Amino acid sequence: MTGVGDRVTVEIEAIAHGGHCVARYEGRVIFVRHAIPGEQVEVMITGLGPKGRYLQADAVRIIRPSSDRVEAPCEYASLCGGCDFQHVQLSRQRELKAEVLREQLTRLGGVEAIDGCPLSEAVEVVAVAGDNEGLNWRTRVRYAIDDSGQVGFRRHHSHTVVPIEVCALATPELTSIGVQNHAWPNSRDVIAVAASTGDRVAIPEPTHVGTPARSLPVDVAVPGLRGRGWVRELAGGREWRVAADGFWQVHPGAAEALVTYVREVLQPQEGERLLDLYSGVGLFAGLLAADLGPTGTVDAVEVSITACSDARRNLHDVPTVRIHQSAVDTWLTSQQGTDVDIVVLDPPRGGAGRRVIESIFDLAPRAVAYVACDPAALGRDIGYARAVGWDVASVRGFDLFPMTHHMEAVALLVPYAGARNNR
Repeated sequence: MTGVGDRVTVEIEAIAHGGHCVARYEGRVIFVRHAIPGEQVEVMITGLGPKGRYLQADAVRIIRPSSDRVEAPCEYASLCGGCDFQHVQLSRQRELKAEVLREQLTRLGGVEAIDGCPLSEAVEVVAVAGDNEGLNWRTRVRYAIDDSGQVGFRRHHSHTVVPIEVCALATPELTSIGVQNHAWPNSRDVIAVAASTGDRVAIPEPTHVGTPARSLPVDVAVPGLRGRGWVRELAGGREWRVAADGFWQVHPGAAEALVTYVREVLQPQEGERLLDLYSGVGLFAGLLAADLGPTGTVDAVEVSITACSDARRNLHDVPTVRIHQSAVDTWLTSQQGTDVDIVVLDPPRGGAGRRVIESIFDLAPRAVAYVACDPAALGRDIGYARAVGWDVASVRGFDLFPMTHHMEAVALLVPYAGARNNR
């Protein structure tokens, strides 16, 4: 029986969630990294699934390459665990991501078509301005440090650190911080941030302000040594304060693209009440509040104390926004029986979950914009929504993480015809 370290030749079938492709050998599925559907490749088995039900492998020799195969622009592409698709033409990367998104919508959400249109036509993953042909877009990076203090990134599903000199995905401004130019023997990780305003921060973890930190450019803030632990970002004509180790989209064009599309599908109306759930530092709440006018209201709900503090600073001049520091499921329980018109739902990678989904739809809003960073979580939660009388009106994917399997997607959920009136 085939085991770890063995090499076999396989035909690559389809793309799978997580950046792998599917192949089959001896009656078992093999999840293969660094391949493309349609190729014939030699793979080396790198791991076994539970009870050996499936295999994991890396492509080590391309026997019959795809016409979509290109030379990876980064020398570390097959070594570190960050990039899955550098060997794939950029336009094909987006097609593969769209295939994954459609498959998760169907398999987990039960969605076969949108407004009578097959998913192959209704769902796509689009490019977002702000990168350089898929490179130079990461404005935030968590560097891993090995036992000798060298900077790098971890291998796929491993604690092993691959030392690197320059990450091809990082913006030039982030690279210029110079974290990778020093050894960090007393740190486990170093977070580096280069904001859209020019603010730059480095945060060693555990906090260490010794020689490496002191050697960084003097305009780079290092909490505990100099400067502040937060940065200013620009989006939607406003400035946003964000903790350097807090959440902000890493692609330069992400915030604008997501807000623009959410506004387009929700079509906020004057006087409406909006719920912004998992609201972070207030991006959607702050920018959509203007559409609701002085008689509209926004309730922004976020569990992070730090993010809520930043949101209050960011939106101190927007009196129609109320910020609630709370777990979303707990807060929603207190709202049953109240009126809600529209919802922005932007949960973490694990998704919102059945309890949150059902609580939202018990409030009977006219529309929900679900912003998802994981297509599997989106598909699962859409399944919960459809079970309580809601339908998918549109889905669009955004390629906010080129060269990787990750994507962002926005789904518009609306009640089935007549469902809202019957509640």
